[in-house]
Amino acid sequence: MTREPAARRVAAALVLMTATTMSLAAAPFEDTVAQRVLACTGCHGPQGRAAPDGYYPRIAGKPAGYLYNQLLNFRDGRRPYLLMSRLLAPLGDAYLEEIAAHFAALDLPYAPPAAAAPSDAQRALAVRLVTEGDASRHMPACAACHGTALTGTAPSVPGLLGLPRDYLNAQLGAWREGKRRAQSPDCMSQVARALAPEEIAAIGSWLATQPVPAGAKPAAAFATTPPLECGGVAPAGAAAR
Repeated sequence: MTREPAARRVAAALVLMTATTMSLAAAPFEDTVAQRVLACTGCHGPQGRAAPDGYYPRIAGKPAGYLYNQLLNFRDGRRPYLLMSRLLAPLGDAYLEEIAAHFAALDLPYAPPAAAAPSDAQRALAVRLVTEGDASRHMPACAACHGTALTGTAPSVPGLLGLPRDYLNAQLGAWREGKRRAQSPDCMSQVARALAPEEIAAIGSWLATQPVPAGAKPAAAFATTPPLECGGVAPAGAAAR
């Protein structure tokens, strides 16, 4: 009585395996970067446009140097996230550069902001910190490195617009608590540690409501010398990385 159902299950499995093998054989594999990075889009959304859950960020159109540095940070343990670390562990530097260049080259429109508007107090606080910083705490403005338009600075500084509030808050919080690190000297760790939790919440809430200008691109270079030395980021006028 028990052998017949088991035999049927084995036979069904063999049929399924045969059909799957035939299907795979019929579909030629395209040995392209776009084909090989499909694992990335499973979390980061089609073409790296961002996932709808508000946590996995957009990677399409980010500066290539920034993307490359983050891949290194995940692979080498500075930015701990088990899924990314395991995915990248067997990959060499040249391959990571190829992945970064692929996503950096994608020129895709941004979705309009969907975050709830911050309070008036949060907006005023965020605008001051993002555009002016706080000299009393030796904390530079976000715009000093991320560009006056907040769309990033090529090749290694990302834009701050078009990112979900939860992602922004989580990353600033991780830097503040030492859970996220970058190449030394880790300038973002220095900035985030100077921020109070309510300031992080205000910045994330305000940035998430700002639309990305049509045709926005990272600035070609720093307008002035960056206020902090950052690992993986070349100073103004110097070569990348």
